[in-house]
Formats: sequence, C-alpha cells, structure tokens
Amino acid sequence: MVSWADFEAADPELASIGRRLLFHGDHGEALLATVRDGLAPRVHPIGVGIVDGRLVAFINASPKRRDLEADGRYALHNHIDLEVPEEFQVRGRAIRVGDSVRSVVAGQWHFTPDDSYDLFEFTIDSVLVGLRGSGDEWPPRYRSWSATDR
Repeated sequence: MVSWADFEAADPELASIGRRLLFHGDHGEALLATVRDGLAPRVHPIGVGIVDGRLVAFINASPKRRDLEADGRYALHNHIDLEVPEEFQVRGRAIRVGDSVRSVVAGQWHFTPDDSYDLFEFTIDSVLVGLRGSGDEWPPRYRSWSATDR
C-alpha cells in the first residue's frame, strides 16, 4: 500500500486522470465502497481531497466509519458523467490519521470539520482507469496500476 504521492510519482499520467475525474470544482467527490463482516458491501457518497500527497476524507460517525474502523478495505470510484463516462477506481486500505495531520488538512478543507469527523487516509493498492471519448464509445480503454508492480 502506498500514498497518493507514491502513486503519482510512479504513474503521473494515471494520477492526473484520477484528479480530473474526482475533482469537479473546489473539492473532490466520490463513491466509497466499504466492506463489513459477512455482509454485502456498502456504498456511500463522500467528499475527498488530496492534501500533502495523501488521498483523504473526513468521515463522520456513521456506518461507513464503523466499516473503515473494523476492516479498512475500501474501493473509491468517481461519479460518472453520462456525456463522457470515464472511470477512475482506486482500492486499498483506509487508516485513521492523527491529530497533527488532521489539523493541517482541516485548514485546507472545503468545510469546517468538527470533532465528530475523523480524518482517514486512503492508501493505494491498485488503480483502474477506463477512458472513453463519449457515451457511445465502447469498450473503454482500460489502464491499471498496482503497488505490487513497483
């Protein structure tokens, strides 16, 4: 598992595509899939950021936070633009980040997270990108990256 900065250094082109697909304004948005013991995965919309080389999100007290605390495995996927339905998916483990990093990230976040929010960093095991020029182009042109290929 590696940080966003490590992934970006290893494959700047895929990291650039990921930033483009996750960020559509002043902050990132994604769908977070979490796993829970013996049950189907859950999918949650969340806000994400890339701060100081870390892919991060503030998560409030919720089922998604309980899932991340219990297991940590995740998949993160961009929201799909129906006109150009390109895909960015990243998988790995989420880890709760300490207070010193939390305060730095909170100072750059798009809202003011109160004490009910914990900061999680999403470390990266693998990335999959599916590129299409339009909604009519099929199949997507897939590219992938894995931390084990480094």
